[in-house]
Amino acid sequence: MFKHQTAWRVRYAETDRMGYVYYGNYAMYYETGRVEALRSLGLIYQKLEDDLGVFMPVMSMQCKFIRPCYYDELLSFETSILEVPDSTIQFHTDILKEDGKLANKGVVTLCFVEKESKKRIPVPPFIVDLIKPWIGVDTESI
Repeated sequence: MFKHQTAWRVRYAETDRMGYVYYGNYAMYYETGRVEALRSLGLIYQKLEDDLGVFMPVMSMQCKFIRPCYYDELLSFETSILEVPDSTIQFHTDILKEDGKLANKGVVTLCFVEKESKKRIPVPPFIVDLIKPWIGVDTESI
């Protein structure tokens, strides 16, 4: 399994009138975790799109709220890829509070699209090559 951790401090603009992180911001949190996880593997979204001509649109998103998050709280986005992608890729994100308690869980599924034609394509081999070495590896022991 590949796992990456991103720290994020909740900004005032991300909260609602009740003082909770507004539920619509969790999609942005998942994206932040996903982009930084891919960056840690050497894959930068801008290069993927501009240089390699591949888009990764979201197909589905599951979200489970467990505990609220609040303004100025330091969160940790733990983003994992559990299997080598085939026609789609799934990112699992656990959002942890400062005390380590789980606040939110999400799963985002994306596919691959050729930039010019906007038609779906198989997973690019270079993405498989980046992720494959991590599958079956216990990242907790690294």
